Amino acid sequence: MSELRPPKILLVEDDAVIREATALGLRRNGFDVVTAADGPEGLAAFHREQPSLALLDVMLPGLDGVALCREIRRDSQIPIVFLSARSDAIDVVLGLEAGADDYVTKPFEPAVLAARLRASLRRSTLETVASPPPREHVGSIELDRGGHAVTRDGEPISLTPTEYKLLVELADHAGMVLSRQVLLERVWGYGWAGDTRLVDVHIQRLRAKVEDDPANPRIILTVRGVGYKLQR
Repeated sequence: MSELRPPKILLVEDDAVIREATALGLRRNGFDVVTAADGPEGLAAFHREQPSLALLDVMLPGLDGVALCREIRRDSQIPIVFLSARSDAIDVVLGLEAGADDYVTKPFEPAVLAARLRASLRRSTLETVASPPPREHVGSIELDRGGHAVTRDGEPISLTPTEYKLLVELADHAGMVLSRQVLLERVWGYGWAGDTRLVDVHIQRLRAKVEDDPANPRIILTVRGVGYKLQR
């Protein structure tokens, strides 16, 4: 019986010392790692290697991390995680808006990074359900959990694994207000205080896909000072 292959991580980092140290730490934590030193090399490696997850530095030569994230999102819904310096806050938000699922701030502990990547990979794994529930309708949106699919007015909507899990979490508690921290814990798997920008940007991205008018949402509502709720 063949052994399960370890998840393949594409690491794109232009600093050679950080790149090699990060790759070594990930390999020690059970990942298969391929590396690239700049954006164009990273894009070529993505197409060639078909990784399970992309780990991108924000600042890259040739093609920066945000642009690289957009290029990957054209062809794939694999998890994308950014590596960022503490001063890259604006770039992190741009990266999340471009389709990234999470980010990790430098410097980081290898075990912490490995745990964050495993959490992202778990979100990308389809959950099997013994008896899939019937299709759920929220306005013009249809959520088919058995088929792990979402349609709007009958047309398929392409959601990242994180966006899908966020929508399901809101649907499971329709009419209830869920705080940002609760969503971080249930969707991202954080048992500690995380960055609530992850929630806000993903809500914004989700609204852009499911709302008729994202600027005036009628499905995913903001409860000021508290959090978000899904309105059936």
